[in-house]
Amino acid sequence: QVQLVESGGGLVQPGGSLRLSCVASGRTFNNYDMGWFRQAPGKEREFVATIKAAITWTGSSTYYAGSVRGRLTISMDNAKNTVYLQMNSMKPEDTAVYYCAAKSNASRYAYLTGTRDYDFWGQGTQVTVSS
Repeated sequence: QVQLVESGGGLVQPGGSLRLSCVASGRTFNNYDMGWFRQAPGKEREFVATIKAAITWTGSSTYYAGSVRGRLTISMDNAKNTVYLQMNSMKPEDTAVYYCAAKSNASRYAYLTGTRDYDFWGQGTQVTVSS
């Protein structure tokens, strides 16, 4: 069992930046693919970014939704059991609850972009982009 706790959400102006954190506990972190998703009011939860497990690759490998590519960056600190989502040049449409997710022993040949791909979820953190 893995427990995920997100933090770092808040209110930011358009064009501003935030960094979300997700701390994982309960298992060896470097065997997990990690992902970030978001859910805006009245909409389905959508994929934002994913990073492959550290032991799968010689280095980290990441994949992003087209709407955030170039503005958001996912990264992983195995020593701290933490995955980050750095968000820059933020837009009002980035407003949502952001969720961290984890999957153990994932295929090394596929990026996990669906909500059903993940086994564990955090409780979410609210991000609001508004002037």
